[in-house]
Amino acid sequence: MNIRRLLIIQTAFIGDVVLTLPVAQRVHRVFPHCEIAFLAIPSAAPLLDNRSDIQRVIHYDKRRRQRGLQGFLEIVRLIRKESYDLAIIPHRSVRSAAIAAAARIPRRIGFDSSTGKFLLTDAVHYRNTVHEIERNLDLLNPLGIPTDPRELPVLYPNAEDENVVDHALMEGSSAGGHTLIAVAPGSVWATKRWPAERYAELCRLLEDHGYGVVLIGGEGDSRLNAEVAARSKAHSINLTGKLTLLQSAALLRRCALLVTNDSAPQHIAVAVKTPVVAIFGATVPAFGFAPVGPLDIVVETHGLACRPCAIHGGDHCPIHTFACMLQISAQKVFETLRSTLQQSGVSSNS
Repeated sequence: MNIRRLLIIQTAFIGDVVLTLPVAQRVHRVFPHCEIAFLAIPSAAPLLDNRSDIQRVIHYDKRRRQRGLQGFLEIVRLIRKESYDLAIIPHRSVRSAAIAAAARIPRRIGFDSSTGKFLLTDAVHYRNTVHEIERNLDLLNPLGIPTDPRELPVLYPNAEDENVVDHALMEGSSAGGHTLIAVAPGSVWATKRWPAERYAELCRLLEDHGYGVVLIGGEGDSRLNAEVAARSKAHSINLTGKLTLLQSAALLRRCALLVTNDSAPQHIAVAVKTPVVAIFGATVPAFGFAPVGPLDIVVETHGLACRPCAIHGGDHCPIHTFACMLQISAQKVFETLRSTLQQSGVSSNS
């Protein structure tokens, strides 16, 4: 089969876009002359810069400028003009399937669990028991493209991104330590966030043992990360809200390890081959969104009947104990981190 023009539709969050990248990578490898476009929300679209496998990125601001019927019709008209012959749709909303159908893309491949299944030409079984990367790669099965679950996402920060990170780290050189550890305390969902005081204690432990700490996150994490920095009294570098997504990727590539919740930074770290220690509370790795690098590890509380409590997390603990997170100590995370660093060949700082 010869694929001429392909549109990938993934209008979910940043982490979801990263986990869809292996689809583009695989198609490009098998059909190098195929023109690949990617429809994404504006906040996630910058992840797709500097790539040879994706020739065009289309922004769909479904929550603001392009919201509602008028916005839907606007994006449909734009896509229809491009005459794509195939759409791959990992996003399981009826709107994503409807965009492809209304744009008259003749072949539309998505999941059988999509609310827009009736608008697809090929409905692929959504496997609950595998990682999201593998599920997304399943969408290539109808095309006869052999898939490999070891296909990990790759991101491409450019020289300008690297220069911004250079300057940011130079300005924050008082953090000390030759081994830099990235810490990302934020998450959209409260029940996915390990408490700020635990992150602060971890930062203190890291500095006491000679590691440099850099706090990362988006603008929405500014207050939380400032609290972590203030509580820890450590000389951490706080770059929260100061870097673009690809600049954050460039920074993570410089770090020996990332500590994070079940959130987008873990997937960005995987895409630049930085080991991850991920702290899971409300959610569980079995959902298919854990980091999948060779040294990545999840720290979680086992044996709780209430876990998992939600597929995405929530605004508060449903049973008001938050035991899933409160039973994870800073010392446990620190020891896990040290063990991972040793496995990666990073020598102890103390």
